[in-house]
Amino acid sequence: MTPAVECRNLTHAYGDHTVVADLTLTIERGEVFGLLGPNGAGKTTTIRLLNTLMPVQTGSVQIFGFDVTTQAMDVRYNLGYVPQQLSIEAALTGRQNVAWFARLFDVPRNERKARVDDALGAMNLLDVADELAGTYSGGMVRRLELAQALVNRPALLVLDEPTVGLDPIARDSVWERVQDMRETYGMTVLLTTHYMEEADILCDRVALLHKGVLQTVGAPSELKSAIGPDASLEDVFRHYAGADLAEQSNEGGLRGVRSTRRSAQRMG
Repeated sequence: MTPAVECRNLTHAYGDHTVVADLTLTIERGEVFGLLGPNGAGKTTTIRLLNTLMPVQTGSVQIFGFDVTTQAMDVRYNLGYVPQQLSIEAALTGRQNVAWFARLFDVPRNERKARVDDALGAMNLLDVADELAGTYSGGMVRRLELAQALVNRPALLVLDEPTVGLDPIARDSVWERVQDMRETYGMTVLLTTHYMEEADILCDRVALLHKGVLQTVGAPSELKSAIGPDASLEDVFRHYAGADLAEQSNEGGLRGVRSTRRSAQRMG
């Protein structure tokens, strides 16, 4: 059986700056797979290459056996995607937002209403489905984006920092529903997150990128054991990227704080 995701020698550069370097990686069907790394590690670029938002420069990517370069439409029909940036339209109701995505994914007209209701119901949003999305809380907005991504019942759900800016209760609610959908439909889930405890609990395997290079990949328990008997996944993260974390903190300074706060404010 072909894997859900297969990258071979994937390399991508912006001008002279290489952000993904010779990445070879396989994600099996049904896995929850975490792509981890500090800011600038190449995670979001990798995600965009996988979901056909950016052209592959060097190497190859296949999603369920479909080549992202030559079979992009087949790839897209198998994908659901929740980006870092907000993807809802505040002036539309929750139901209208999901229905719009159903049309984008070419869900058959005679199935759309049921699919929209199913996606909203799975995210526990049916009772507010006809209210404007601009009135939703941060957690509700993220669940609405998940409903949008799930309306075509994707085989691969891609989540780029899906719980940034959410409080712990809202984060738990989002992940509970993702797990329910995975069990119901057998989805493969690929996520990026800076919350190591999330990755540790949710992911079957994780890969850690640093400066565009794959540093390690494996089950969280295996990676922790390799560092030490009492190591956490955060210790693994620091082991591979720690030398540059303090530098990033010093250089990022107020800019990084402002960026994080802006993200949190957008999410309510």
